[in-house]
Amino acid sequence: MTRLFGRFIAAALLALAFALPAAAQTKPDPQNTLYLETPYGRVVIALRPDLAPQHVERLKTLAREGYYNNVPFHRVIDGFMAQTGDGQYGNGTGGSKYPNLPAEFSSVPFKRGVVGMARASSPNSANSQFFIMFDDAPSLNGQYTVVGQVVSGMEYVDKIKKGPASANGAVTGPDKIVKMQVAADAK
Repeated sequence: MTRLFGRFIAAALLALAFALPAAAQTKPDPQNTLYLETPYGRVVIALRPDLAPQHVERLKTLAREGYYNNVPFHRVIDGFMAQTGDGQYGNGTGGSKYPNLPAEFSSVPFKRGVVGMARASSPNSANSQFFIMFDDAPSLNGQYTVVGQVVSGMEYVDKIKKGPASANGAVTGPDKIVKMQVAADAK
Protein backbone atom coordinates (compact mmCIF):
# COMPACT_ATOMS: atom_id res chain seq x y z
CA MET A 1 0.00 0.00 0.00
CA THR A 2 2.81 2.42 0.87
CA ARG A 3 4.62 1.69 -2.40
CA LEU A 4 1.37 2.29 -4.36
CA PHE A 5 0.81 5.57 -2.52
CA GLY A 6 4.43 6.61 -3.25
CA ARG A 7 3.98 5.88 -6.94
CA PHE A 8 0.75 7.88 -6.94
CA ILE A 9 2.50 10.88 -5.37
CA ALA A 10 5.43 10.60 -7.80
CA ALA A 11 3.02 10.44 -10.77
CA ALA A 12 1.06 13.42 -9.44
CA LEU A 13 4.23 15.49 -8.99
CA LEU A 14 5.44 14.59 -12.47
CA ALA A 15 2.08 15.58 -13.97
CA LEU A 16 2.20 18.86 -12.06
CA ALA A 17 5.73 19.57 -13.27
CA PHE A 18 4.59 19.19 -16.89
CA ALA A 19 1.40 21.17 -16.33
CA LEU A 20 3.04 24.22 -14.78
CA PRO A 21 5.00 25.36 -17.85
CA ALA A 22 1.89 25.02 -20.04
CA ALA A 23 -0.17 27.03 -17.56
CA ALA A 24 2.53 29.71 -17.41
CA GLN A 25 2.52 29.99 -21.21
CA THR A 26 -1.24 30.63 -21.30
CA LYS A 27 -1.06 33.51 -18.83
CA PRO A 28 -1.67 36.70 -20.84
CA ASP A 29 1.28 39.03 -21.36
CA PRO A 30 -0.05 42.54 -20.56
CA GLN A 31 2.32 44.05 -23.15
CA ASN A 32 0.75 41.86 -25.84
CA THR A 33 -2.89 41.95 -24.76
CA LEU A 34 -5.52 44.39 -25.97
CA TYR A 35 -8.64 45.44 -24.10
CA LEU A 36 -11.30 46.33 -26.68
CA GLU A 37 -14.28 47.91 -24.97
CA THR A 38 -17.53 47.50 -26.93
CA PRO A 39 -20.95 48.90 -26.00
CA TYR A 40 -21.71 45.37 -24.74
CA GLY A 41 -18.59 44.60 -22.71
CA ARG A 42 -14.83 44.03 -22.76
CA VAL A 43 -13.17 41.86 -25.39
CA VAL A 44 -9.68 40.63 -24.46
CA ILE A 45 -7.34 39.92 -27.37
CA ALA A 46 -4.07 38.04 -26.95
CA LEU A 47 -1.69 39.39 -29.59
CA ARG A 48 0.74 37.17 -31.48
CA PRO A 49 4.06 39.01 -31.97
CA ASP A 50 5.60 35.62 -32.75
CA LEU A 51 3.50 35.52 -35.94
CA ALA A 52 3.24 39.15 -36.98
CA PRO A 53 5.61 41.44 -35.04
CA GLN A 54 5.15 44.50 -37.27
CA HIS A 55 1.36 44.26 -37.32
CA VAL A 56 1.16 43.69 -33.56
CA GLU A 57 3.40 46.70 -32.95
CA ARG A 58 1.16 48.82 -35.20
CA LEU A 59 -1.99 47.85 -33.30
CA LYS A 60 -0.32 48.63 -29.97
CA THR A 61 1.03 51.97 -31.23
CA LEU A 62 -2.37 53.05 -32.54
CA ALA A 63 -4.14 51.85 -29.39
CA ARG A 64 -1.71 53.85 -27.26
CA GLU A 65 -2.39 56.93 -29.40
CA GLY A 66 -6.16 56.55 -28.86
CA TYR A 67 -6.64 56.01 -32.60
CA TYR A 68 -9.27 53.27 -32.18
CA ASN A 69 -11.46 55.03 -29.63
CA ASN A 70 -14.94 55.69 -31.04
CA VAL A 71 -14.10 53.98 -34.37
CA PRO A 72 -17.05 52.10 -35.96
CA PHE A 73 -17.37 48.44 -36.83
CA HIS A 74 -18.08 49.50 -40.41
CA ARG A 75 -18.34 46.06 -42.07
CA VAL A 76 -19.95 43.23 -40.13
CA ILE A 77 -21.10 40.05 -41.86
CA ASP A 78 -23.10 37.55 -39.83
CA GLY A 79 -21.35 34.18 -39.71
CA PHE A 80 -18.12 35.67 -41.08
CA MET A 81 -16.44 38.62 -39.33
CA ALA A 82 -16.63 42.12 -37.78
CA GLN A 83 -14.25 44.70 -39.28
CA THR A 84 -13.13 47.97 -37.71
CA GLY A 85 -10.08 50.19 -37.45
CA ASP A 86 -10.68 52.92 -40.03
CA GLY A 87 -10.12 55.92 -37.78
CA GLN A 88 -9.70 58.18 -40.80
CA TYR A 89 -13.07 57.86 -42.57
CA GLY A 90 -14.89 55.17 -40.61
CA ASN A 91 -16.07 53.36 -43.73
CA GLY A 92 -13.20 51.01 -44.58
CA THR A 93 -11.39 53.23 -47.06
CA GLY A 94 -8.91 54.88 -44.69
CA GLY A 95 -5.87 54.09 -42.64
CA SER A 96 -3.51 55.65 -40.13
CA LYS A 97 -0.76 58.22 -40.66
CA TYR A 98 1.75 55.35 -40.82
CA PRO A 99 2.80 53.52 -43.99
CA ASN A 100 1.23 50.22 -45.01
CA LEU A 101 2.79 47.04 -43.68
CA PRO A 102 4.29 44.11 -45.57
CA ALA A 103 2.33 40.86 -45.24
CA GLU A 104 3.23 38.57 -42.34
CA PHE A 105 1.22 35.51 -43.36
CA SER A 106 1.34 32.35 -41.26
CA SER A 107 -0.16 28.88 -41.23
CA VAL A 108 -2.51 29.74 -38.34
CA PRO A 109 -6.06 29.09 -39.59
CA PHE A 110 -8.82 31.67 -39.52
CA LYS A 111 -11.21 30.25 -36.94
CA ARG A 112 -13.79 31.75 -34.61
CA GLY A 113 -12.18 34.45 -32.45
CA VAL A 114 -9.07 34.89 -34.59
CA VAL A 115 -8.09 38.52 -35.20
CA GLY A 116 -6.70 39.35 -38.63
CA MET A 117 -5.51 42.46 -40.40
CA ALA A 118 -7.72 43.84 -43.16
CA ARG A 119 -6.08 44.91 -46.39
CA ALA A 120 -6.82 46.00 -49.94
CA SER A 121 -6.06 43.75 -52.93
CA SER A 122 -2.31 44.06 -52.39
CA PRO A 123 -1.00 41.64 -49.72
CA ASN A 124 1.25 44.47 -48.49
CA SER A 125 -1.51 47.01 -47.84
CA ALA A 126 -2.57 46.37 -44.23
CA ASN A 127 -2.46 49.51 -42.12
CA SER A 128 -4.85 50.02 -39.19
CA GLN A 129 -7.97 47.98 -39.93
CA PHE A 130 -8.57 44.57 -38.41
CA PHE A 131 -11.33 42.03 -38.16
CA ILE A 132 -12.56 39.44 -35.66
CA MET A 133 -13.87 36.13 -36.96
CA PHE A 134 -17.40 35.00 -36.03
CA ASP A 135 -16.78 31.61 -37.60
CA ASP A 136 -14.15 29.56 -39.42
CA ALA A 137 -13.10 30.84 -42.88
CA PRO A 138 -10.51 28.53 -44.48
CA SER A 139 -10.53 30.71 -47.63
CA LEU A 140 -8.61 33.37 -45.67
CA ASN A 141 -5.83 31.01 -44.56
CA GLY A 142 -2.44 32.18 -45.81
CA GLN A 143 -4.06 35.22 -47.46
CA TYR A 144 -4.31 37.60 -44.48
CA THR A 145 -2.12 38.30 -41.47
CA VAL A 146 -3.20 36.75 -38.16
CA VAL A 147 -2.41 39.12 -35.28
CA GLY A 148 -4.21 37.58 -32.34
CA GLN A 149 -7.03 35.66 -30.75
CA VAL A 150 -9.99 36.68 -28.60
CA VAL A 151 -9.44 35.01 -25.23
CA SER A 152 -12.55 36.40 -23.53
CA GLY A 153 -15.57 38.46 -24.49
CA MET A 154 -16.47 36.75 -27.75
CA GLU A 155 -20.10 36.92 -26.63
CA TYR A 156 -19.79 40.72 -26.93
CA VAL A 157 -18.35 40.48 -30.43
CA ASP A 158 -21.36 38.34 -31.36
CA LYS A 159 -23.67 41.23 -30.37
CA ILE A 160 -22.06 43.81 -32.69
CA LYS A 161 -24.60 45.21 -35.15
CA LYS A 162 -24.48 43.38 -38.49
CA GLY A 163 -24.82 44.86 -41.96
CA PRO A 164 -27.00 43.37 -44.69
CA ALA A 165 -25.49 40.77 -47.02
CA SER A 166 -26.81 42.83 -49.95
CA ALA A 167 -24.46 45.66 -48.87
CA ASN A 168 -21.49 43.33 -48.25
CA GLY A 169 -21.90 43.88 -44.53
CA ALA A 170 -21.74 47.70 -44.62
CA VAL A 171 -23.41 48.83 -41.40
CA THR A 172 -25.75 51.80 -41.10
CA GLY A 173 -25.54 53.33 -37.61
CA PRO A 174 -22.74 50.98 -36.60
CA ASP A 175 -21.60 50.03 -33.13
CA LYS A 176 -18.28 51.63 -32.20
CA ILE A 177 -15.22 50.71 -30.21
CA VAL A 178 -15.69 52.59 -26.95
CA LYS A 179 -11.98 52.37 -26.14
CA MET A 180 -9.06 50.12 -27.04
CA GLN A 181 -5.91 49.95 -24.95
CA VAL A 182 -2.91 47.77 -24.29
CA ALA A 183 -3.53 45.84 -21.05
CA ALA A 184 -0.21 47.00 -19.58
CA ASP A 185 -1.46 50.60 -19.86
CA ALA A 186 -4.91 49.99 -18.33
CA LYS A 187 -5.69 51.62 -15.04
